[in-house]
Amino acid sequence: MADFAIPSGDTPDSAFDISLRPPLFDEFTGQEKAVERIQLLVEAAKQRGEALQHILLSGPPGLGKTTLAYIIGNAMETEVKTTSGPMIEKAGDLAGLLTNMERGGVLFIDEIHRLQPTIEEYLYPAMEDFKLDIVIDQGPSARSVRLNLARFTLVGATTRSGMISAPLRSRFGMTCRLDYYDAEHLQKIVLRSAGLLNAAIEPDGALEIARRSRGTPRIANNLLRWVRDYAQVRSSGLITGPVAQQALAMLEIDEDGFDEMDKRIIEALISLFNGGPVGVNSLAVAIGEEPGTIEEVHEPYLIMNGYIKRTPQGRVALTRSYRKLGMEPPRNAPQSDLFGQ
Repeated sequence: MADFAIPSGDTPDSAFDISLRPPLFDEFTGQEKAVERIQLLVEAAKQRGEALQHILLSGPPGLGKTTLAYIIGNAMETEVKTTSGPMIEKAGDLAGLLTNMERGGVLFIDEIHRLQPTIEEYLYPAMEDFKLDIVIDQGPSARSVRLNLARFTLVGATTRSGMISAPLRSRFGMTCRLDYYDAEHLQKIVLRSAGLLNAAIEPDGALEIARRSRGTPRIANNLLRWVRDYAQVRSSGLITGPVAQQALAMLEIDEDGFDEMDKRIIEALISLFNGGPVGVNSLAVAIGEEPGTIEEVHEPYLIMNGYIKRTPQGRVALTRSYRKLGMEPPRNAPQSDLFGQ
């Protein structure tokens, strides 16, 4: 399913990734509300013979934003051009993309929150009026050239919706947030992916992988690939519940989906900083990790599941973190907002 790759990186165009992407809305598992809304927009646009309005997809990495962009393109029977915010460095890059769009085509910009402000300024009239004003030359000889564009659809994706400027956000006709998946949906995704990979798997094996996938299809599919290899080499090739447990234990991924870095984060919070609060930069130095990786890869899962929380003063370990490490929480330790533990 969507956006699958290695959990700690962004390699959405790997052969493994593309092979598992569902091409149609009917094959996309989960995110029912978002999918229903997008399907309605697509159907209405097709009935009118118009280009689809611009759509912003937000949410943590690996939940299906890229896949939905391609499904939208398939549903609209049009091409999908793909780029990312950091790749559009100058106005000419944007002009090259937009002037080559066919009518009704889909331009997918991943990490759209990382667009440079100057590029955003060029994008506004393109999104609203389908015109692009490009400044040629500099100084006294500078002149503006207006380019008429084919009506296109911009699908933007972001993991940091708060970093998108208000003017850019307001130009999207619809904003859809993708949320983490539950184990039941992930189990269906794992079973589907196993079928595409010709991997023999039992439902309990798929469920074991799903439970440890941090609510993220990308991670579920990556773990499936590892468990498939483990079952092939160390077992009969059939992925059962016990085989999946053994394979994931070898990766040091426990029953809660914790990996080594997750454990190091809560251990550092408790042992080195007395449960916090501590700033993310200090925490990053203590565990030897980049602050951005902590914020974007590890913290969302730890916060969602009630292990830590962010405060104005810094990160704080909640009672669930202490119990995860087999420790009795101090009496003044803050309770989990989600679990009350």
